[in-house]
Amino acid sequence: MSLLIPLYVHPAEDPGAWHQLVTAAARTYAVVINPANGPGPSPDPAFTAAAGALRAAGARLLGYVDTDYGARSTAEVAEDVVRHREWYGADGCFLDRVTSDPAELRACRRLVRSVRRLGATTVVLNPGVHPAPGYARVADLTVTFEGHWTTYVSAFSRPAWTARHPPDRFRHLVYGVPEALVPLAVRTARERGATVYGPVTGEPPNPWAQLTPALSEADCARGRRGRREGRAGVDTCHAGTADHGGERGRTTA
Repeated sequence: MSLLIPLYVHPAEDPGAWHQLVTAAARTYAVVINPANGPGPSPDPAFTAAAGALRAAGARLLGYVDTDYGARSTAEVAEDVVRHREWYGADGCFLDRVTSDPAELRACRRLVRSVRRLGATTVVLNPGVHPAPGYARVADLTVTFEGHWTTYVSAFSRPAWTARHPPDRFRHLVYGVPEALVPLAVRTARERGATVYGPVTGEPPNPWAQLTPALSEADCARGRRGRREGRAGVDTCHAGTADHGGERGRTTA
């Protein structure tokens, strides 16, 4: 299981979700930190504490940075990357609203080189669609779908070029998934060549204000393995899930 978790809710609004995330941190690909559609104008003490707990638990942290499809300058993006690193200890960055245009590929390469020089060891691009083929070689991970479950099952098309890359280079951001269908959403992502995932049940305007139920599935699988190996464990598989609310961050991840 490889979960990329964007949790766009303030720790004070839903401390339970953040506690659950810290508990499961070592089993995630990364966690996206997004205090205010980016790092914000000054450090947020609640996010500083949450980020510290996640790092101590073994999570990789990615700072959310909006590129506005290339409208923001490299200097503005770089400032956000530096703030995320200095204030929250981010290991890398989640570059949102990245253009998918082949004409902008060279500019995207320059941008990624710039943020890597600033210390971003992991870079995720989110065009939200399949971009021109060269984009997949620019970053560590590319989000090639972002949208509602109904669109995912009815209108998804996978370009042939994606088969030239390992599936752990792609992530699908799917929201509005009925909770009973979350395991199906995970299997569907795998079948479509994306082994980094984390479907959520939330709906716009901020579907990412809650954790993916797949995180609880990972806990259940871990507990079942422990019981098979003779270790005691708490069975949380049927304990139910908390209702994580709140709106913070962009409607896109």
